Amino acid sequence: MDDCSNNNSKYQEETTDPVRLSEYDQAILDKQNSRMVSSFRAQEIEKNSKKHWDIFYKNNGNRFFKDRHWTTREFSELLGDDVHQKHILEIGCGVGNLIYPLLADGLNAKFYACDFSPRAIECLKSNPSYDPSFINAFTCDIVTDELITKIPKNSLDMVTAIFVLSAIHPDNHQTVISNIYKVLKYGGLLLFRDYGIYDMAQLRFKPGHKIAENFYMRQDGTR
Repeated sequence: MDDCSNNNSKYQEETTDPVRLSEYDQAILDKQNSRMVSSFRAQEIEKNSKKHWDIFYKNNGNRFFKDRHWTTREFSELLGDDVHQKHILEIGCGVGNLIYPLLADGLNAKFYACDFSPRAIECLKSNPSYDPSFINAFTCDIVTDELITKIPKNSLDMVTAIFVLSAIHPDNHQTVISNIYKVLKYGGLLLFRDYGIYDMAQLRFKPGHKIAENFYMRQDGTR
């Protein structure tokens, strides 16, 4: 799942008010909790997460996710000064659905692009618009691989993580943030977008898909 449409009853923006669940929504969550993913299965999913995403990109190539033409609307920080070239890292770049539209719109930027699926990186590099002068794409597991082995320390203006954190076990989020922090300039920005707690994407999951609190697996093993 990616870039799912907003449901008015579940959409929240810039608010600290908790989501109010209906009885129907609570019943769905109770059913999810009644049959969670076994610890053995959860460990297998974690161990083979790269494999599952690689199979996903083998089967779907660049046909599944739509280009993200909304990024400059949602993240005005990407605009601004066109004189100075921005240095940006996209984590979980997939096949380039964020990078290529931005470059096509004339954004003055050099991108680092990483994904832990080698097939995704191959697909990104096979795009006719791929230019190593503007894009440095490489495989990377953001949980276990140090970004500073590929990117100079404190060198980036921005890092983007679009629908990425929800695919990483919550226990590893602090590790990911620390990894990102090392390559950001002082005053640099992390731009992220993801699913919200109790949104429709979460409530659509059937029993047998919940791994941990607010963390789920899809039918194909991706998260």
